[in-house]
Amino acid sequence: MSMDCDSTMSSQSNNLNNGIDKKYLASPIKNSVDKYQLIPEFLKVRGLVKQHLASFNYLVKTDIKKIVRANHEIRSSTRDPNIYLRYRDVRIGEPSMTYDGVREKLSPQKCRLADLTYAAPIFVTVDYTMTRNGQISMLTQKDVVIARMPIMLRSCLCVLYEKDEEQLAKLGECPLDPGGYFIVNGREKVILIQEQLSKNRIIIDTDRKGCVQASVICSTEKTKSKTIIKMEKEKVYLELNMFKTKVPIMVVMKAMGMESDQEVVQMIGRDPRYSALLLPSIEECADLKLFTQHQALEFLESDKMLTMPSYYTAPVEKGARALSILRDMFLAHVPVNQHNFRKKCIYVAVMMRRMMEAILNKDAMDDKDYVGNKRLELSGQLLSLLFEDLFKTMNDEVRREFDASSKSSDLLYHVKKSNRITVELQRTLSTGNWDIKRFRMHRKGMTEVLARLSYIGTLGYMTKIKPQFEKSRKVSGPRALQPSQFGMICPCDTPEGEACGLVKNLALMTHVTTDEDARTIMSLVQSL
Repeated sequence: MSMDCDSTMSSQSNNLNNGIDKKYLASPIKNSVDKYQLIPEFLKVRGLVKQHLASFNYLVKTDIKKIVRANHEIRSSTRDPNIYLRYRDVRIGEPSMTYDGVREKLSPQKCRLADLTYAAPIFVTVDYTMTRNGQISMLTQKDVVIARMPIMLRSCLCVLYEKDEEQLAKLGECPLDPGGYFIVNGREKVILIQEQLSKNRIIIDTDRKGCVQASVICSTEKTKSKTIIKMEKEKVYLELNMFKTKVPIMVVMKAMGMESDQEVVQMIGRDPRYSALLLPSIEECADLKLFTQHQALEFLESDKMLTMPSYYTAPVEKGARALSILRDMFLAHVPVNQHNFRKKCIYVAVMMRRMMEAILNKDAMDDKDYVGNKRLELSGQLLSLLFEDLFKTMNDEVRREFDASSKSSDLLYHVKKSNRITVELQRTLSTGNWDIKRFRMHRKGMTEVLARLSYIGTLGYMTKIKPQFEKSRKVSGPRALQPSQFGMICPCDTPEGEACGLVKNLALMTHVTTDEDARTIMSLVQSL
């Protein structure tokens, strides 16, 4: 019996090493002694900070290419429209530094001792046009450095990646060091895991005034926005930061082409209580004398409704700006094909239905503290958000400088001259203050110096979860131990005092799934 058990355990260990066989993991192991033999194999396969490493690897392999592809062109707005610059083939090199034109490789230990930043150059291939003697010529230049990206230790771009103990010792590194942190100006900095409400998901809750609302934090490659539909004084309104004031929801539905009030009522549901709740909103739209899509778009286009930030460029025809906001910013994650807003109208109807269900039945409200309604933002996702903002800002600055300088005829010169991305990435990691104006994001204390008081203390920093709201708020709900946290969040490891229950730690063997390319999953679902 014991021989069979031992042989089963050794075969399971071998299978874990060979890429985890589902057949063996499916069968339960009842003996606790046998279970503990699996832990070293689990650590060999995954390690203790795999979530940070996988997130950063996704950023450098996939996400950074998506960001550059989505914002790949700079075109002059005031000068010759034929003058442009296009980025393609973005890649990140190996960690290095350039001294007097000579590139020298960097190692983490060298950066610690010399107070340097462990970073690698971001290379792009650039297609651009230049004017020479009144003629426009097209040129291509490879390996143009647009910025320097701080590199996470033990990630796929790090010199320590997949090194054995002997090689690590030569580089001055401890083989037990888990990695998952950055070296900025010689100091070890770890980006804390951020706890956020789930994106692209309807959350039903109440605002400060007690009004029931349905909110969605929309996130796509190009756009990030927050859409709120709320019931206020028996009427339903839309709140979107592109509009100066709240917009009656029936005006929005008409602007998206759904001119029939009956169709909206039928879309929400046949229950007469839903139509009774929607009736004041229908009457409000009728009082404004808005009956067609054209009238609704003109109403949204008026100066008292529309606000357009300097970075948002849109067509200038009557009603086109409001239509472009409804297409690109309002529920940004729901696609619009050839001005067909049908999918968005259905999504709005689902939001209104769920909101009305919560008004009629308080049990339908969502619990924000439930783990299923939350997501953990890891290092790669946070750096992706920051890089996207800095990249767009740099492109805007390059365009403005080029338009302002009458002598310069070369957009590439301004791109090479700009070091905004490098400076801001270093400053943000060094101070821990994340200021992303585009998304109105101003957070402090996002990074911390990695403490080396004990090995388990270091791992604690790698698994610490920072909450999304202030410690000073006297609320008990978010501090309470949730049953949904079982097996994922440590029930004991939390600080004393005002941060009690808000700052949490992952259990050491928690598996955090990171971003994946959605196209493969979509093709799989379609084939079923």
